[in-house]
Amino acid sequence: MKFILQKNFLYFNNLKFPCAVGKNGITENKKEGDGRTPAGVYKFNEIYYRADKLESIIFNKNALKISKNDGWCDDPDSEFYNQFIKFPFAHSAEKLYRDDDLYDIVCVINYNISPTVPGKGSAIFLHIAHADYRGTLGCVALSKEDLLKIVNQINNDTVIEIKN
Repeated sequence: MKFILQKNFLYFNNLKFPCAVGKNGITENKKEGDGRTPAGVYKFNEIYYRADKLESIIFNKNALKISKNDGWCDDPDSEFYNQFIKFPFAHSAEKLYRDDDLYDIVCVINYNISPTVPGKGSAIFLHIAHADYRGTLGCVALSKEDLLKIVNQINNDTVIEIKN
């Protein structure tokens, strides 16, 4: 199964979903903090979700509940760069447990994970978009309704092709 992202739309099974990408576009040369989404073909790693905010969802991939002290390291100087972490944490990291809905579902895109190169970019997710689809810091984001329509289709063989 394949998702194709091109020109702020995600295509899947003859469906077309509007989406947000990095506020500075898509790049072949992603760097930490550049506000760009990395071009390429990637699988999905685990899925994280807010069980307290979502009704029961059937996932076809490893899915983990987000708790209040969960995060993702975005500090290139940390040995845990671009990995799931628990707070308190000595380095910079994004909180996965947020007050808004953006991370109610977080599908980890397998970008710069194995191997991880410090400074090449971190926390590249498929997650919920702002209502106005404003640009992300590098992630791909869909409306909550659209993400809920497709998240159960993601399995170990699913890829996302991000085109510039």
